[in-house]
Amino acid sequence: MLEVRNRKTVAAIVLIPVVIALAVMAFVWPNARLQPRELPVGVAGPPNAAAQLAQRLGEHGGAFDVTTYATEDAARTAIEERDVYGAFVATPEGPKVLTASAASPVVAQLLTAAAAENAPSGARPVVDDVVAAPEEDPRGSAFGSSVLPLALAGVISGAGVTLLGLRGSRAVVALVGAACGIGLVGAAITDSWLGVLDGTWWAEAGAFALTALAGSAVVAGFAAVLGTAGIGLGAVINVFLGNPFSGVTTAPEMLPEPVGMLGQWLPVGSGGQLLRSVAFFDGNAASGPALTLGAWTLAGLCLVLLGRGRRGGTGAAEGPGKAVEARPAMAGQSTAGQPAAGQRGQ
Repeated sequence: MLEVRNRKTVAAIVLIPVVIALAVMAFVWPNARLQPRELPVGVAGPPNAAAQLAQRLGEHGGAFDVTTYATEDAARTAIEERDVYGAFVATPEGPKVLTASAASPVVAQLLTAAAAENAPSGARPVVDDVVAAPEEDPRGSAFGSSVLPLALAGVISGAGVTLLGLRGSRAVVALVGAACGIGLVGAAITDSWLGVLDGTWWAEAGAFALTALAGSAVVAGFAAVLGTAGIGLGAVINVFLGNPFSGVTTAPEMLPEPVGMLGQWLPVGSGGQLLRSVAFFDGNAASGPALTLGAWTLAGLCLVLLGRGRRGGTGAAEGPGKAVEARPAMAGQSTAGQPAAGQRGQ
């Protein structure tokens, strides 16, 4: 017994620092390696001038993924549809850069600096913020701060439903109901109160709700199949990976690979992109994140129902059978050991 306790003590001493080290690495490493990697941008203007701009941007070692547009209006449309983060435009008046601080203030600043570096000597580029961030949140810090609460909401909802003992369809109803409440509260705080979102109120509430439901369904689904260990696995996906890999505070293309791509396949990253699309870009480019969240939700809820079925097949279903078998056995044993009252009378 003492040896077992000693092993547990050693395991705690070794494993806890390892887990903390992995958590710190997951949160710190992506931010320590921020730089553009195939960042989608556009160039526009006369063919020769646009080609020169594209060539200069190509000299940045794969930092930019350049698309050429015939006109400035076409580049603006691409920004509004979230095809690119910004565009460099050659005009008769001089260089011009189109940004979208609502998509990423960090990227908008980066494009402005790149335009100044590539401008002719003595020329200062004109900056036009096509889709500007709200005045209440010009640096996007409040929007970025919504990531961790979204991640925690999924974990808390999924763990709460599990620990309350809700199973099967009851668990599904509880998860959906809690997600709807989270959506309403999230939109009320960020839009109605703080004013850091500019989109349709109900669309924003739906984005909050779907993100929370995807995260909570994952936690509850893993817990239904794996037990309480599933809560930990769901927390890893939502918090320890989903939060730092989301790229919401900067941009997925600013994170080291494969972190940037992986984060967009997780509930928090796709939820952040969905919320940004409905809040600032009239829902443009929202279908991909919505499908990702829908897939997580469907998979998680199926696991919840599957876990209920397994419990019913191995626990609840066998219980009555064993009880029925036990009664005759006990009755037979009583009859064999001590004759019934009628037999004693005979």
